[in-house]
Amino acid sequence: MKRMNWRPRAVWLVGLAAAATAGQAAIEDPVRLDAGLVSGGETTSSGVRVFRGLPFAAPPVGENRWRAPQPVEPWEGVRDASEFGNVCIQPETEPRYVNIANMEGSPPLSEDCLYLNVWTPAESADDRLPVMVFFYGGAFTDGGGAAPLYDGTALAERGAVVVTMNYRLGPFGFLAHPALTEESGFGSSGNYGIMDMVASLDWVKRNIAAFGGDPGNVTIFGQSAGAMAITSLMTSPLAEGLFHRAIAQSIMGGAVVPNNPNATLAAQEQQGLTNAQNAGLETLEQMRALSPEEVAQAFPRTQTMIVDNYVIPEDPAIVFAEGRQHKVDVLMGANAAELSFGGRRGPAGASDGSDRIFWTAWRIAEYQRAAGRNAYVYWFTQTSPAPDGNEPYLPVHAAEVKYVFDNLGEQPLFPDSSDPALVAESDADQKVADMVASYWVNFARTGNPNGEGLPEWPAHTGADAVNAAILDADPASKSPPTLEQMQAHEQQLQQQLEPLLKQR
Repeated sequence: MKRMNWRPRAVWLVGLAAAATAGQAAIEDPVRLDAGLVSGGETTSSGVRVFRGLPFAAPPVGENRWRAPQPVEPWEGVRDASEFGNVCIQPETEPRYVNIANMEGSPPLSEDCLYLNVWTPAESADDRLPVMVFFYGGAFTDGGGAAPLYDGTALAERGAVVVTMNYRLGPFGFLAHPALTEESGFGSSGNYGIMDMVASLDWVKRNIAAFGGDPGNVTIFGQSAGAMAITSLMTSPLAEGLFHRAIAQSIMGGAVVPNNPNATLAAQEQQGLTNAQNAGLETLEQMRALSPEEVAQAFPRTQTMIVDNYVIPEDPAIVFAEGRQHKVDVLMGANAAELSFGGRRGPAGASDGSDRIFWTAWRIAEYQRAAGRNAYVYWFTQTSPAPDGNEPYLPVHAAEVKYVFDNLGEQPLFPDSSDPALVAESDADQKVADMVASYWVNFARTGNPNGEGLPEWPAHTGADAVNAAILDADPASKSPPTLEQMQAHEQQLQQQLEPLLKQR
């Protein structure tokens, strides 16, 4: 479908064209990375160059299974960057879009999966464009940076260098075990998938300038599990200085609410040890000799991001409450029918628990505002047309993703089994996609989503008000959760935090 020509995007493309004629050298081909040379696979009709399957860490196989990401082995010659890298091992569950394992034409599943992809509109390595690095959702059990839904072309057309990546999932990404802790060298285990995210950001810092990106202006953005990881990375010493802005879409728990006792290194070590013993596994050598299928069988339901004393050294809720989180600009929000996963089930609005997810975003925005940073909050309410004249799809959990990437032609993330693929074709939907994608890129560029031709997005101003952008084709018809709802959640939070803070 033809995209609407919103002025912010058009103006920026004109600026890129002007820069290209100002005598600057074009990005070299092949591109020189710190590990070797790569050549891009294609240039889109709009001038975006795409580089796929770039390794940002060594394959986490053999002795590297359940280890922190290791450096990439340098290569000779020119590496072809025309194909996506392997997808991380994940189950073939019922159809769900973030489960790329079910998709026709998906890259193979493999433990050798630590690859990323780059979309760049830059005409020069000196352009220093804002960088946007995406962490996908999927409950830390499924997903991949190669999903068509996450194609970065439309965002890159608006003037950003876009990166998607793969991180280890399930037991490959989150297994804790006493023996793994002992051998690690840093007194921890688990959270390997989060370490993969950090490794990708470290790769960006070292290499993104070669693609015309600015390593000093990196925005991380993600949805659901990806958003949970982002808010935890805001408290991680390993991630300090690797990103400068953060966008968290639909934070399903975590970050501002004290952790469940199960989400500790000791508890997860015990679970990993028990599972290993039940499977007759006494040594790490035996564990690393298992096939991927045997790993999944031996360590079921291993998908918990934990306070591991290293990647996430302490409960993020305490770090935020004491003001010790990274001081970065934030843009955060929720959808109006988050928990109606089926697409058209349940009510659309704060009564389905969406208000609490919105409150999490609002609370983090308040922490960052109080720390002197820019903070913006949204409430996504746009419905999507359904096939055959059925009732529209509600703004459920993950419904905003296709608007963020301006990829409306993709199927929904949580389709009813009887429904064909959804194609959002209405002018209203395209208007929202143009608006949302432009907001996201503007925020990545300056820390402020506002721009010429866009509806004004009010900044978050404090805990005594709810100032949020209504992301909808008809925003006047919708309203965000109320201040009274926010205050009720605030009271619950203080009751949880008070005894913990007194112990410090």
